[in-house]
Amino acid sequence: MKILVLISNVPDTTTKIRFTGDNTAFDAAGVQWIINPWDELALTRAMELKEAGGVEKITVANVGEKITEATLRKALAVGADDAIRIDAPAKDAFFVASQLSKIAGDYDLILAGIEASDYNGNAVGGMLAELLDYNSVSAVSGINMDGDKFVINREIDGGSQVLSVTGPLVAIVQKGIAKEPRIPAMRGIMMARKKPLNVVEAVDAHEKTSFVNFELPPPKAACKMVDEENAKELITLLHEEAKVL
Repeated sequence: MKILVLISNVPDTTTKIRFTGDNTAFDAAGVQWIINPWDELALTRAMELKEAGGVEKITVANVGEKITEATLRKALAVGADDAIRIDAPAKDAFFVASQLSKIAGDYDLILAGIEASDYNGNAVGGMLAELLDYNSVSAVSGINMDGDKFVINREIDGGSQVLSVTGPLVAIVQKGIAKEPRIPAMRGIMMARKKPLNVVEAVDAHEKTSFVNFELPPPKAACKMVDEENAKELITLLHEEAKVL
């Protein structure tokens, strides 16, 4: 079995967000890029499945320009066997899914994070499954192999669900798929330098959406300190200013 893990290149969560071009584009200057946390957990689960036996190869892939290669190398250092970068800016979900569909058809299991931590996008996995005509399951919190089938655990309103699904499969994973992401060891980092990272030319595809402009949230109001003995003043502030009582 071969597994493909989709990797989004996202800013570190501590990044101070700025925009350029009259707030029409994200300013990437000085940004520290990381693997999208949900994708990192997906990769961890893929490694666990390989260690349990039955997995021939784990490939990581993304749609992005050369700057994203450092993030793919991090995934290789964690333990992926090879990487694919489709050479195009990641425009919108349909464009990204269309690009990935051209390299994803040979995999038995495709793992995608439930959302990206930058734009909170969550449509690539589902769109890719449709383009490939693969089975897909969303909100996956657990996945195991049982012969030629996948046993899927999902958290649903009011309980949990267990599914048996035939492959090929796109599993869109969420919290619970792995306890915590793996940190690459020094040996993994050194080995990652020699692992193949293949750059593939983009295919002709058109995005369905575009960004008009961005707007930062309004600055937070100044903090008001209330003496711990003055409950009356606190209640008045909550009632008249905060409007929460």
